[in-house]
Amino acid sequence: MFEYIWLIPFLPIIGTVINGLLGKKLGDRVVGFVGCTVVGISFLISASLFAQLLSLPSESRFFSKVIYTWIGSGDFKADIGFQLDPLSSLMILVVTGVGFLIHVYSVGYMHKDPGYYRYFAYLNLFTFSMLILVLANNFLLMFVGWEGVGLCSYLLIGYWFEKKSAADAGKKAFVVNRIGDFGFILGIMLIFTTFKTLNFSEVFPKAVDAFSKGDPTITLIAIFLFIGAMGKSAQIPLYVWLPDAMEGPTPVSALIHAATMVTAGVYMVSRCNALYTLAPDSMTLVAIVGAATAIFAASIGLVQNDIKKVLAYSTVSQLGYMFLACGVGAFGAGIFHLMTHAFFKALLFMGAGSVIHAMGGEQDIWKMGALRKHMPVTFLTFLAGTIAITGFPGFAGFFSKDEILWEAFSGAYGSPALWLVGIIAATFTSFYMFRMFFLTFCGEFRGTDEKLHHLHESPGVMTVPLIILAILSAVGGYVGVPHILGGSNVIGSFLAPVFGKGLEGKVEAHGGGESLELILMGVSVVIAVVGLLVAYYLYLANRELPHKLEKKFKGIYKVLLNKYYVDEIYDACIVNPIKNGSIFLWEKFDDRFIDGLVNGVASFFDEGSAVLRRMQTGAIQSYMLSIVIGAVVILGYYLLK
Repeated sequence: MFEYIWLIPFLPIIGTVINGLLGKKLGDRVVGFVGCTVVGISFLISASLFAQLLSLPSESRFFSKVIYTWIGSGDFKADIGFQLDPLSSLMILVVTGVGFLIHVYSVGYMHKDPGYYRYFAYLNLFTFSMLILVLANNFLLMFVGWEGVGLCSYLLIGYWFEKKSAADAGKKAFVVNRIGDFGFILGIMLIFTTFKTLNFSEVFPKAVDAFSKGDPTITLIAIFLFIGAMGKSAQIPLYVWLPDAMEGPTPVSALIHAATMVTAGVYMVSRCNALYTLAPDSMTLVAIVGAATAIFAASIGLVQNDIKKVLAYSTVSQLGYMFLACGVGAFGAGIFHLMTHAFFKALLFMGAGSVIHAMGGEQDIWKMGALRKHMPVTFLTFLAGTIAITGFPGFAGFFSKDEILWEAFSGAYGSPALWLVGIIAATFTSFYMFRMFFLTFCGEFRGTDEKLHHLHESPGVMTVPLIILAILSAVGGYVGVPHILGGSNVIGSFLAPVFGKGLEGKVEAHGGGESLELILMGVSVVIAVVGLLVAYYLYLANRELPHKLEKKFKGIYKVLLNKYYVDEIYDACIVNPIKNGSIFLWEKFDDRFIDGLVNGVASFFDEGSAVLRRMQTGAIQSYMLSIVIGAVVILGYYLLK
């Protein structure tokens, strides 16, 4: 069965070709069926391969298949080859499983959209690109998938390109990601010059055998790769594209934030764990950037009023948690949180889409309220997602986030300072998520009578994926129950063959003990409850207080509402100087000097030829007269001499 691994990415690209070329003639029903079916079959094959891999002994859970040699030139060789191991098998389950539910949901959400066939062609292409990225057995093929998801994000964020804001958001995502991709390219080049290969199975063992911890070359490679991850996974300072990505259709937001694109950076860093553990300085950088991003984005989410923007900044914050885990050496915890986050964040975005669908496109949570009465399924599923992301015991987010916080405090590369930042960010998360939940579903309806009259629950094609994701958000964390709670952390054991070699030589944790772990676990539960209670008090029990606090702390509120003015700072310091400099070079240098020089040469010969052209009269008498005059002048010159 492993031999058919190539079918997993192949089927979605077939869907892209069919819908892209024939979709306009096939009709929406066929387009939706093809788009969903190809991803659904890919999921079934992925599940089958996962089960087969699981049946093997842990040390034998590795399969690689080379389809053909793509590039062969001198020492350089790159294959089209796929690799299946615990990490990639888990990723393809997330990509195809959650991706399939998003495709099904899209059938209802995008109903009657004029670009329906184009939308599904892009969606299938997005899935194909992400599958290439996670299944690749070498860095160059991974880069193909890496650029593919970047292209698809541009196409889907700017899907409604008639809207200037959507077109601008797509361009912003594309440009910002190119900055990160430049670092990734440099990392790949340095890997080849160092190891003379780009295959994972050769690079990582060579790195472990030939380089000592702290080697500057490995450190530089790790930093270059992380720059790429910062762009794709929206970390400081390259996070600015992700909130604007909300301009795309809501299912696209779910796909980008949950199953594809932003998880690419976390996956890549985890895949390269052998390199990062040899470069402690780079791991410190990853941990600091992750922690800073987690609390920075969470603080912005405290006051946002657009339901999708709140979730967008939540995604940036949660990605920070994942990188915090990778930075402290807990790669398994980072991937665990990636998986649970895919469940509850896809659920939350699709739940938000259900709300927006019912509200006729309204996204301001202050114009909602009391939707639980009109949308019971969306209400209950959204509640499950909110509880999961805030880390309440028993739900998926509790297990994965708590493991990250524990490792941040007690792990070999962790510190109490990193844990404290994570705890504060978790407090913010609980508050802004329940704030959004209460304002959207509880209290009184604050919208117009027309919107109230049209409120309705979404159709089954949209609510069934919500129910499935709600169940996964509730039970998905039980594969990672920690030992202290009587579990065996199944997912950690499953991923150990991938991360084990990279973690060799890890020093003993500088803090620990079961009692300490229970205390920290209790703290994380308390802060989740505190966030809920504060949000309840401010937005349900005492509804006038938030407005009073806004006026009292107007400066802080304005800074947070305007996202620390980062976009404005970037525009003033980077974007506008580059734009104005480009205009100056165009008008002054290119238009005047370069074009002036070229046009001047052309004018010289044009005018000179115009003078000479007057001598070409076509009259033989004139030519004879010229010859005679010339002969007389020459003869006279020699006679006088």
